[in-house]
Amino acid sequence: MVSDQENPLGPPPWLNAPPVDPYPYEDTHDLRQGADLHPALLGLLPFVGLWRGRGQGGFPADADYDFAQEVRISHDGRPFLRFESRSWLLDPESKPAGEWVTESGFWRPVLDDAGRATDEMEAVMVNPDGVAEIYVGKTVGPTRLEIEADAIAYTPSGQHLTGSQRLFGIVDAALLYAHEVSIDKGDLRPHMSARLIRIGG
Repeated sequence: MVSDQENPLGPPPWLNAPPVDPYPYEDTHDLRQGADLHPALLGLLPFVGLWRGRGQGGFPADADYDFAQEVRISHDGRPFLRFESRSWLLDPESKPAGEWVTESGFWRPVLDDAGRATDEMEAVMVNPDGVAEIYVGKTVGPTRLEIEADAIAYTPSGQHLTGSQRLFGIVDAALLYAHEVSIDKGDLRPHMSARLIRIGG
Protein backbone atom coordinates (compact mmCIF):
# COMPACT_ATOMS: atom_id res chain seq x y z
CA MET A 1 0.00 0.00 0.00
CA VAL A 2 1.39 3.40 -0.97
CA SER A 3 1.13 6.05 1.73
CA ASP A 4 0.20 9.70 1.13
CA GLN A 5 3.83 10.64 1.79
CA GLU A 6 5.02 8.23 -0.93
CA ASN A 7 2.27 9.42 -3.31
CA PRO A 8 2.60 13.19 -3.77
CA LEU A 9 -0.65 13.27 -5.76
CA GLY A 10 -2.62 12.24 -2.68
CA PRO A 11 -5.52 9.78 -2.60
CA PRO A 12 -7.46 9.18 -5.84
CA PRO A 13 -10.56 11.37 -6.20
CA TRP A 14 -12.93 8.37 -6.15
CA LEU A 15 -11.69 7.09 -2.79
CA ASN A 16 -14.19 9.06 -0.69
CA ALA A 17 -16.72 9.87 -3.41
CA PRO A 18 -20.44 9.31 -2.64
CA PRO A 19 -22.13 6.11 -3.84
CA VAL A 20 -23.64 6.05 -7.34
CA ASP A 21 -27.19 5.27 -8.40
CA PRO A 22 -28.10 1.97 -10.11
CA TYR A 23 -27.08 1.50 -13.76
CA PRO A 24 -29.22 4.08 -15.60
CA TYR A 25 -29.50 2.51 -19.07
CA GLU A 26 -32.06 -0.14 -19.95
CA ASP A 27 -31.31 -3.21 -21.99
CA THR A 28 -34.51 -4.46 -23.60
CA HIS A 29 -35.79 -7.23 -25.86
CA ASP A 30 -39.12 -5.38 -26.23
CA LEU A 31 -39.10 -2.74 -28.98
CA ARG A 32 -42.04 -0.98 -27.30
CA GLN A 33 -39.93 0.13 -24.34
CA GLY A 34 -36.43 1.31 -23.57
CA ALA A 35 -34.09 3.04 -25.97
CA ASP A 36 -34.89 3.35 -29.66
CA LEU A 37 -33.31 0.66 -31.80
CA HIS A 38 -30.14 1.96 -33.40
CA PRO A 39 -30.65 2.53 -37.15
CA ALA A 40 -27.75 0.15 -37.91
CA LEU A 41 -29.79 -2.69 -36.39
CA LEU A 42 -32.92 -2.31 -38.51
CA GLY A 43 -31.83 -5.23 -40.67
CA LEU A 44 -31.76 -7.44 -37.55
CA LEU A 45 -35.04 -6.19 -36.08
CA PRO A 46 -36.93 -9.52 -36.55
CA PHE A 47 -34.43 -11.29 -34.27
CA VAL A 48 -34.96 -8.98 -31.27
CA GLY A 49 -37.11 -10.66 -28.64
CA LEU A 50 -37.40 -13.37 -26.02
CA TRP A 51 -37.61 -16.84 -27.56
CA ARG A 52 -38.30 -20.28 -26.09
CA GLY A 53 -38.63 -23.74 -27.60
CA ARG A 54 -37.01 -27.09 -28.02
CA GLY A 55 -34.47 -28.83 -30.18
CA GLN A 56 -32.11 -31.74 -30.55
CA GLY A 57 -28.40 -31.97 -29.95
CA GLY A 58 -25.68 -34.40 -30.87
CA PHE A 59 -21.93 -34.23 -31.43
CA PRO A 60 -19.70 -34.11 -29.40
CA ALA A 61 -22.03 -35.90 -26.98
CA ASP A 62 -21.99 -39.68 -27.13
CA ALA A 63 -25.67 -39.85 -28.12
CA ASP A 64 -28.36 -37.51 -29.45
CA TYR A 65 -30.43 -35.68 -26.83
CA ASP A 66 -33.51 -33.46 -26.59
CA PHE A 67 -33.31 -30.05 -24.97
CA ALA A 68 -35.34 -26.94 -24.25
CA GLN A 69 -33.90 -23.47 -24.69
CA GLU A 70 -34.55 -19.83 -23.93
CA VAL A 71 -32.80 -17.12 -25.96
CA ARG A 72 -32.94 -13.39 -25.28
CA ILE A 73 -31.77 -11.02 -28.03
CA SER A 74 -31.79 -7.44 -26.77
CA HIS A 75 -30.33 -3.97 -27.32
CA ASP A 76 -29.63 -0.78 -25.37
CA GLY A 77 -29.71 1.77 -28.19
CA ARG A 78 -26.14 1.18 -29.35
CA PRO A 79 -25.29 -0.54 -32.68
CA PHE A 80 -25.07 -4.12 -31.41
CA LEU A 81 -27.37 -6.84 -30.11
CA ARG A 82 -26.82 -8.79 -26.91
CA PHE A 83 -27.33 -12.57 -27.21
CA GLU A 84 -28.07 -14.65 -24.10
CA SER A 85 -28.96 -18.33 -24.20
CA ARG A 86 -29.63 -21.00 -21.60
CA SER A 87 -30.77 -24.54 -22.27
CA TRP A 88 -31.72 -27.61 -20.29
CA LEU A 89 -31.96 -31.29 -21.09
CA LEU A 90 -35.33 -33.01 -21.45
CA ASP A 91 -36.22 -36.56 -20.47
CA PRO A 92 -38.49 -38.80 -22.63
CA GLU A 93 -41.55 -37.18 -20.98
CA SER A 94 -40.23 -33.67 -21.83
CA LYS A 95 -39.47 -32.96 -18.17
CA PRO A 96 -36.28 -31.08 -17.15
CA ALA A 97 -33.37 -33.49 -16.83
CA GLY A 98 -30.49 -31.14 -16.03
CA GLU A 99 -28.94 -27.83 -16.94
CA TRP A 100 -27.18 -27.69 -20.29
CA VAL A 101 -25.38 -25.16 -22.51
CA THR A 102 -25.25 -21.50 -21.47
CA GLU A 103 -23.89 -18.80 -23.79
CA SER A 104 -23.65 -15.07 -24.02
CA GLY A 105 -22.33 -12.75 -26.65
CA PHE A 106 -22.87 -9.87 -29.04
CA TRP A 107 -23.91 -9.47 -32.68
CA ARG A 108 -22.78 -6.36 -34.53
CA PRO A 109 -23.27 -5.27 -38.12
CA VAL A 110 -20.21 -3.93 -39.94
CA LEU A 111 -20.72 -0.24 -40.77
CA ASP A 112 -19.57 1.52 -43.92
CA ASP A 113 -17.68 4.83 -43.99
CA ALA A 114 -20.97 6.72 -43.72
CA GLY A 115 -21.99 4.78 -40.60
CA ARG A 116 -24.64 2.71 -42.38
CA ALA A 117 -24.96 -1.03 -41.77
CA THR A 118 -23.71 -3.38 -44.48
CA ASP A 119 -24.80 -7.01 -44.78
CA GLU A 120 -21.52 -8.09 -43.16
CA MET A 121 -21.75 -9.26 -39.55
CA GLU A 122 -19.39 -9.88 -36.65
CA ALA A 123 -20.19 -11.74 -33.45
CA VAL A 124 -18.52 -12.81 -30.23
CA MET A 125 -19.79 -15.79 -28.22
CA VAL A 126 -18.49 -17.19 -24.93
CA ASN A 127 -19.52 -20.06 -22.68
CA PRO A 128 -18.52 -21.35 -19.24
CA ASP A 129 -16.82 -24.41 -20.79
CA GLY A 130 -13.77 -22.24 -21.36
CA VAL A 131 -14.42 -21.35 -25.02
CA ALA A 132 -14.55 -17.96 -26.72
CA GLU A 133 -15.53 -17.68 -30.40
CA ILE A 134 -15.21 -14.78 -32.85
CA TYR A 135 -17.51 -15.01 -35.87
CA VAL A 136 -17.76 -13.26 -39.20
CA GLY A 137 -20.60 -13.64 -41.64
CA LYS A 138 -23.50 -11.86 -43.28
CA THR A 139 -27.21 -11.25 -43.21
CA VAL A 140 -29.26 -12.55 -46.12
CA GLY A 141 -32.32 -10.34 -46.26
CA PRO A 142 -33.98 -9.38 -42.97
CA THR A 143 -34.60 -12.91 -41.69
CA ARG A 144 -31.41 -14.92 -42.17
CA LEU A 145 -27.99 -14.73 -40.52
CA GLU A 146 -25.01 -16.92 -41.46
CA ILE A 147 -21.81 -16.75 -39.39
CA GLU A 148 -18.66 -18.85 -39.27
CA ALA A 149 -15.94 -18.87 -36.61
CA ASP A 150 -12.93 -16.81 -37.64
CA ALA A 151 -11.02 -17.42 -34.40
CA ILE A 152 -11.60 -19.69 -31.42
CA ALA A 153 -9.76 -19.73 -28.10
CA TYR A 154 -10.14 -22.18 -25.26
CA THR A 155 -8.65 -22.46 -21.80
CA PRO A 156 -6.22 -25.31 -20.96
CA SER A 157 -9.08 -27.35 -19.52
CA GLY A 158 -11.70 -26.10 -22.00
CA GLN A 159 -13.38 -27.99 -24.80
CA HIS A 160 -11.03 -28.25 -27.82
CA LEU A 161 -13.40 -26.51 -30.21
CA THR A 162 -11.60 -25.75 -33.49
CA GLY A 163 -14.42 -24.88 -35.87
CA SER A 164 -17.99 -23.62 -35.69
CA GLN A 165 -20.67 -22.24 -37.94
CA ARG A 166 -24.20 -21.07 -37.17
CA LEU A 167 -27.26 -20.37 -39.26
CA PHE A 168 -30.20 -18.40 -37.84
CA GLY A 169 -33.48 -17.71 -39.60
CA ILE A 170 -36.98 -16.44 -38.93
CA VAL A 171 -39.46 -18.90 -40.47
CA ASP A 172 -43.22 -18.60 -39.91
CA ALA A 173 -42.58 -16.17 -37.02
CA ALA A 174 -40.29 -18.66 -35.22
CA LEU A 175 -36.54 -18.46 -34.68
CA LEU A 176 -34.79 -21.50 -36.15
CA TYR A 177 -31.09 -22.20 -35.96
CA ALA A 178 -28.54 -24.89 -36.78
CA HIS A 179 -25.10 -25.03 -35.15
CA GLU A 180 -22.23 -27.20 -36.37
CA VAL A 181 -18.88 -27.64 -34.62
CA SER A 182 -15.57 -29.44 -35.02
CA ILE A 183 -13.31 -30.75 -32.28
CA ASP A 184 -9.53 -31.10 -32.54
CA LYS A 185 -9.55 -29.95 -36.19
CA GLY A 186 -12.00 -32.63 -37.28
CA ASP A 187 -14.84 -32.10 -39.73
CA LEU A 188 -17.80 -29.91 -38.88
CA ARG A 189 -20.67 -32.00 -37.52
CA PRO A 190 -24.22 -31.12 -36.36
CA HIS A 191 -24.15 -29.94 -32.75
CA MET A 192 -27.49 -28.32 -31.83
CA SER A 193 -30.58 -27.14 -33.69
CA ALA A 194 -33.89 -25.81 -32.44
CA ARG A 195 -37.14 -24.04 -33.20
CA LEU A 196 -37.94 -21.24 -30.75
CA ILE A 197 -41.25 -19.36 -30.41
CA ARG A 198 -41.37 -15.67 -29.55
CA ILE A 199 -42.70 -15.25 -26.00
CA GLY A 200 -41.76 -11.62 -25.47
CA GLY A 201 -40.84 -8.53 -27.43
